[in-house]
Amino acid sequence: MAEMYQGLKVMVIDDSKTIRRTAETLLKKVGCEVITASDGFEALAKIADNSPDIIFVDIMMPRLDGYQTTALIKNNKVFKETPVVMLSSKDGLFDRARGRIVGSEQYLTKPFTKDELLSAISELVH
Repeated sequence: MAEMYQGLKVMVIDDSKTIRRTAETLLKKVGCEVITASDGFEALAKIADNSPDIIFVDIMMPRLDGYQTTALIKNNKVFKETPVVMLSSKDGLFDRARGRIVGSEQYLTKPFTKDELLSAISELVH
């Protein structure tokens, strides 16, 4: 089961160091390569360099929020096929709908579990 995660490049964009660290620890345990960014601007620079297989992005971030970041990723022809999963501390229908509009494939409520993180990856990365 864990073989499927081996060597996958996963990007986690969140302004919370705790969330970034938690996700990184969980993902590294199953063999993923993890790229983290603390905001959308940092993320956009790193996406071009690293070409992640999947991106997790927090909705509430300073400067460039998760919706704007996702829209920019999805508007780039090189990365528009990259799955994006929104992370939010509230489980809102409005947030989910808005996430879909900008092109995100899935939505996880924080705090997420290891299983939620991994099932999002196994569903979206082929």
